[in-house]
Amino acid sequence: MTFRRLFALANAAALLAEFPVANVAQQAPAPSSAQTPAQAPQAIRVVTEVVLVNVVARDKKGNLVRDLKREDFTVLEDGQKQQVSSFDFENIDELALAGQTTPTTTGTEDAGVAAAPGVKPQAAIDARDRRLILLFFDFSAMEVDQIDRAVDSAKKYVNAKMQPADLIAIVSLSTNMRLDLDFTDNKAKVLSVLSAYNSDSGQGFENGATGTSEGAAETSGAFTADDTDYNTFSADRKLLALQSIIQAVGKLPQKKSLIYFSNGISQSGVDNQSALRAATAAAVKANVSIYPLDVRGLQALPGGGEAQNASLHGQSAYSGASVLNDLNSNAASQETLSTLAADTGGKAFFDSNDFSGVFSQVQKDTSAYYILGYTSSTHAKDGRFRHIKVALNRPDVKLEYRAGYYAGRDFEHSNRTDREQQIQDELASDLPVTDVAVYAGTAYFRRDDSHYFLAVSLVVPGSQIPFVQEKDKDSATLDVAGVVLEGGKFPVGHLRDTVKLAVDSTKQVRRKNVQYNTSFLLAPGSYHLKFVVRENRSGRMGTFESDVQVPDLRKVPLRSSSVVLSSLRVPATGKNKDNNPLVADQTELVPNVTHVFTQDQHLYLQFEVYDAAKGKSVQPSAANEAPAIDSPADKNPGGTDSPPKNQRDSIRVFTSVEFLQNDVKVYESKPIVATEVTVPQRKAVVFQLDLPLQSLKPGFYTCQVNIIDDVSGNYAFPRWAMLIKDAPPTPAAAATPSAGSSNSSK
Repeated sequence: MTFRRLFALANAAALLAEFPVANVAQQAPAPSSAQTPAQAPQAIRVVTEVVLVNVVARDKKGNLVRDLKREDFTVLEDGQKQQVSSFDFENIDELALAGQTTPTTTGTEDAGVAAAPGVKPQAAIDARDRRLILLFFDFSAMEVDQIDRAVDSAKKYVNAKMQPADLIAIVSLSTNMRLDLDFTDNKAKVLSVLSAYNSDSGQGFENGATGTSEGAAETSGAFTADDTDYNTFSADRKLLALQSIIQAVGKLPQKKSLIYFSNGISQSGVDNQSALRAATAAAVKANVSIYPLDVRGLQALPGGGEAQNASLHGQSAYSGASVLNDLNSNAASQETLSTLAADTGGKAFFDSNDFSGVFSQVQKDTSAYYILGYTSSTHAKDGRFRHIKVALNRPDVKLEYRAGYYAGRDFEHSNRTDREQQIQDELASDLPVTDVAVYAGTAYFRRDDSHYFLAVSLVVPGSQIPFVQEKDKDSATLDVAGVVLEGGKFPVGHLRDTVKLAVDSTKQVRRKNVQYNTSFLLAPGSYHLKFVVRENRSGRMGTFESDVQVPDLRKVPLRSSSVVLSSLRVPATGKNKDNNPLVADQTELVPNVTHVFTQDQHLYLQFEVYDAAKGKSVQPSAANEAPAIDSPADKNPGGTDSPPKNQRDSIRVFTSVEFLQNDVKVYESKPIVATEVTVPQRKAVVFQLDLPLQSLKPGFYTCQVNIIDDVSGNYAFPRWAMLIKDAPPTPAAAATPSAGSSNSSK
């Protein structure tokens, strides 16, 4: 087991993008294969959580008892007897090593010493009957003298007290966290890494002021800033670093001792409680005991402040309030360390300039101990604290063990903060989650020369959404979150919404899809989209990721938007509906992401042509005068039946639709001609076509749109695959969507 990639903390500024429209609607029955994300192979997953309890047994004289058996122990959790499923005895004192060993527990060379080229990594050694010690130096807020004292104490331990059974790993935290040395028993390597630390390792992330100048040191500033938010972040950063280290060593079943060199962690009320609980819960689960060491040592708190600081503001130095404040602040910073030790079975060391005690305590607590494992009989994942009691059938033996642990928390028992964090963690994760299938489609429309409207449609199969009965309707909620990254790195757009669904019957929804539409205002370029959808009954989630190119239409001969296919129009809602190119006459076109249609449906197509060339009008032929079949003039605002004669400097753009099977044309609509700009402010000619599909047989087709600018001689022929299925046998299935097509606007 290795933990080289421990912890990464990134903080980047994000630009909020525009969301002109967001709605939910039912759509076609099934997704097309061309737009289906890669599906993970089906597998059966069984998870069993084993609770590990380290027990140290001593007789009346304090000597270790080493001859106990499994049947001698009784484990109670919240008063209920538990079945001990695993039993092990780690007897580190009796380890006999033949010579000095250099392999690490991971079987790889440590980060402090580079391996020679061509040399194979040495074999990993068994961690059984070994003492695993992690030295964690939190340099983020240490002063120069504190760094020196912490490093010197570790060197003294290695030189004088390190035993052959000890395996040491070293981790440091400054501006980032690094694994400086993997587990090894080589003293020379340990000393080499410790000697590399210097006074420049500290980064000065000490706590800031709280907004009041009373009792604060004079800085000659005009005001005292309030750094409460920064202090909250700083405390969370330390606790998350601890949690990352602990999770990295969780696969090793033996007890791990983490010596935490720190100058205290000050919490900001209850804001840091979740991070503290997460760190202690991870330590209990990973069988890690934390031994915090306050490197400030024994402190003197003079009334006028320390000598290296300026004089204090106000009357605190004369009333004794400054001393009381210093004492309270010092106690608060040590309280978090004390909690970490008490909840993980370790011990905290405060107010002492002799740091050797922590190393002696670790060796004493891990000389010989029993590991009891059991599966809790309480299956509820409620996140509550479970009290553990270990009893022995021998009254002359005293047992030492941790008092309990926090149970895991499932989605049903999680609070709003935990649920929101779950979504944000999934957005930042490199691994997708596929519990819920999510499909997506995009289309771009030009707003001006440097900005484009990118419409995004997310689709979730209705069969995967569990509904509950509330009054006379079935209801469900979906959480949707997304991010748009420019070049795959820099966030330029964010999405966060909760969608409420309420339908009279879930039967139609389960046969169809639920679609969520939103949009972003972007400049031309390459983008990476990532969206997370969670249904809020069971907490199952799904992700969708895709790269999208927004073209710069100034560099292409024929400037046209994406072609949007649809089988559904809904009433337009939302405050930004006027800026949505898919909205016309208070009706919104819902994109069909799956490109699956039935014979009883209509195919609605919409696209735009920009900056069409102008020239002298030419008398149209009879073929060009006629509109497309089943495309009435009121459905085609860009078309005209007979352009006016003798018109000067007009545009002339033709379009038609073809359906092909095996590269053979099976249908073509009559061409439509546009002679005027539909949306002058965007210099756009809008085409909206309506084609009934009853004349086409069921099967796969290639649909092609022909676009020709007759004045400039430029043309384009976009095409895509689509599936036409048989019409449903009953008319009810073809009815318009009911309340399940509820709209939600940004």
